[in-house]
Amino acid sequence: KANVAGLLCYLFAWIGGLIFYLIETKSQFVRFHAAQSVIVFGSITLVTMVFGFIPFLGWAINGFLGLLAFVLWLVLIIKAYQGEKYKLPIAGDLAEKWAAKKI
Repeated sequence: KANVAGLLCYLFAWIGGLIFYLIETKSQFVRFHAAQSVIVFGSITLVTMVFGFIPFLGWAINGFLGLLAFVLWLVLIIKAYQGEKYKLPIAGDLAEKWAAKKI
């Protein structure tokens, strides 16, 4: 089912999203969630890598980003499983454009 595939897009953060983005060709619902997963969790991963090199302040920011990522992860998994196309600001609009593209 599409809702389970949508959930799996988020389960392993951006890696799961990338896999589903590359293999899914028909379901716009799954492609949307896959693209949103790559955008959101890929961005968070990159930002935490950059801030990881900054002592103290960077570590504090990364702690906050880790908490934010966990909350987003839970919300997005639940929403995808419920069959909802839950769009985050900015990332959701970009994900819609990515989902519409053919590989």
